[in-house]
Amino acid sequence: MFSPGDRIRYECTGDDGLPLVRYGFVGGVAASGGPVVVLLDGELGGDVVNLEQVQPVTVTTVELVLHGTDLIDDPELRRGLLALWQAEADSAGLDIDCTRTIGDGECDAPGCWCLAELTAGGGRFVLRAVQLPHEPEMVRVRAEPRPHPW
Repeated sequence: MFSPGDRIRYECTGDDGLPLVRYGFVGGVAASGGPVVVLLDGELGGDVVNLEQVQPVTVTTVELVLHGTDLIDDPELRRGLLALWQAEADSAGLDIDCTRTIGDGECDAPGCWCLAELTAGGGRFVLRAVQLPHEPEMVRVRAEPRPHPW
């Protein structure tokens, strides 16, 4: 359940019909399971949204979904994915303590690349770029918990 002041990630559809991710804060919560009022970054008013469109901002919920497998096939483009994710993390308000890049990335499975190791909030994570199996032209970049120490 959300509380007023919680940082959120809001998934919606933009004016152009494409998926859009926005960040903001919870301004108020209706009854349990009901809609929440979100105060989006850069806007004066609040929007009432359904709970299923809102996630708490954490290292593992901030992600990019990009079109084009060349983003993971080309080493130079693959290196650039880290900077794109870091920009998204900054927009989300995340505080990343430490980032250690893994050069051009390390392929740990077909269509899956480890790009960097991260620490945030005392946790350890690996930033991965994954070609989506159900949409092979799409690449998802997000941090996942690292189960063992570096």
